[in-house]
Amino acid sequence: MWLAAPWIAAPGTVSPTVYPERTVLDHVFTDAIGALREALEAARLERLALEEHFQVDVMLGDLTWETSYGLPGEGDPPRVRCDLTLEWPTWSQTAYRQWTLDGESGEPPQITIEVVLRVQRLVGAPDPTAVILVLPDPPTVGDVQLEAAGPTVETIYDRGLDDPDWAIEFSYEGTYELDEEALEDGALLDDHFGALGGWVSGALVRLGDLDLVFRAPDQ
Repeated sequence: MWLAAPWIAAPGTVSPTVYPERTVLDHVFTDAIGALREALEAARLERLALEEHFQVDVMLGDLTWETSYGLPGEGDPPRVRCDLTLEWPTWSQTAYRQWTLDGESGEPPQITIEVVLRVQRLVGAPDPTAVILVLPDPPTVGDVQLEAAGPTVETIYDRGLDDPDWAIEFSYEGTYELDEEALEDGALLDDHFGALGGWVSGALVRLGDLDLVFRAPDQ
C-alpha cells in the first residue's frame, strides 16, 4: 500500500523507506489510511494538505493519523469540511505483532475512528435542528455504526468583539475491530473504509446545499 504522508520515527525505531513522492510501509493501519484516502479522493473531495498529520506518542506509543477534506472550489477556509482521525493504540500493535508472528492474537487489534463534520464562515447563529435534518444516518464501518454526539455551536470573535463568525460541528466516534478475516484480506479494508469515504462525500454535499449565509473566503 502506498501512503503519501509525513512520518515521524520514534526513538529507537527504523524509519520507512522514503522516496521523493511517496512512502512505503506495509502495515494494516497504513492500509486502512490508504483505503480511506483513496475513497475520499475518488469522490473528488479536496484534501486540506496543511491539516494532515501522522503523529507518534513517544511516551505511550499510540499512532494517530489526522486529515481534513472539503468540497472542491470552496476557498480557504472552506464553507464545509470533514476532519477525520484514525488512532492505532499501543496494545493494538502488540496484538497485531502477535498475530503476525503466531497467526493468532488474544484480543483483536482495533482502530479508533472519529469523524467531525463542520459548517463554518456563517454570518449568523445556525439552527441545529435545520442542519440535523439534512444529515444522513451515522456512518457504518464494517459491522460498526459510529455513535453520533450532540452538535456544538461555535462563535468566533475578532479583537473588536463585534460581527462574529459562527460554526457548527457534528461528531461521530466508534471502534473498528480487525478480526481474522480483515487481517488476512486487505480487500475488506478497502470496502469498509471506502464506504466511510462515500458517506463523508454525501454528507458534505448535503451540508453545502443548505440555505445559509456565508462570509466570503479569506483572500
